[in-house]
Amino acid sequence: MDVVSDAISAVRVGSPSSSRLRVGGAWCVRLAPYEGAGFHVVLSGACVLVPDGGGDPVALGPGDVVLLPHGAGHVLAHAAASPDEVRRAVPFAEVRDTDVRRPGPGHGVELLCGKYRLDRSRTHPLMAELPQVVHLPHRAGGHAELRAAVDLLARELDGHRPGGCLALPSLLDLLLVYLVRAWMAEAATGAWPAVLSDPVTTAALRALHSDPAAPWTAGRLAAEAGVSRATLARRFTALVGRPPMAYLTWWRLTLAATRLRETDAPLAAVARETGYGSPYALSHAFSREFGITPGRYRALRAR
Repeated sequence: MDVVSDAISAVRVGSPSSSRLRVGGAWCVRLAPYEGAGFHVVLSGACVLVPDGGGDPVALGPGDVVLLPHGAGHVLAHAAASPDEVRRAVPFAEVRDTDVRRPGPGHGVELLCGKYRLDRSRTHPLMAELPQVVHLPHRAGGHAELRAAVDLLARELDGHRPGGCLALPSLLDLLLVYLVRAWMAEAATGAWPAVLSDPVTTAALRALHSDPAAPWTAGRLAAEAGVSRATLARRFTALVGRPPMAYLTWWRLTLAATRLRETDAPLAAVARETGYGSPYALSHAFSREFGITPGRYRALRAR
């Protein structure tokens, strides 16, 4: 596994959901805050996204994609919506999967709106660093993989293609990966785009994520990265924010939490998969990090 794949897999739960929205004239719909991540793909037409809390409106055009990685509440509206119209926005649940026609000027808009279910209890810092709104406008030649995913999504939305029930959620998962990649490629600031552009730190992270249960030491990891222990410690800590072995401990416990949440594997098996010599050693480290025993954590997540 690589860091981006692991960062997404650690928080993603279940399958994404999506709705097709067709609106025309003067319209405003409100999407409440959500314990996950929201996204919108503009299939045709133009509209505006207004974040809650007074953020600047974001103009969206055909082919644009927007991700709200922290589930922020927002309004989608016709391009000329007034502040008063935004305040009186209709809840999204009342208009999704329907054709809503309002009197007034303006051409029709078609969007794919959806949500990813996320467990934020152990969010990877890469995901935590994403801004409240990630807007990726359609540009000729820009982010070819993302554009291809959007085109494939548009073709699957008619609901009549064989295998569409499997293809659509898979494409939505792919969309999330491409959105994160595109943000990293365009981010002017942020720690993790810098982390993953540094060859030494990237080599160390790739090694840890590829085999987190291995008996890693500072010396072995430095050899894997091709530098001295001091150089690795200095560069890794400066970019990631914690020393390599501290990151490894955190990541092992994050993986353990994911296994406890998603499987019924015995604690001994989870311990082996995450580099702990015994269930007791895992339980001790897990309780110190989470403030709760693995068994109690699993029971709470199941409930």
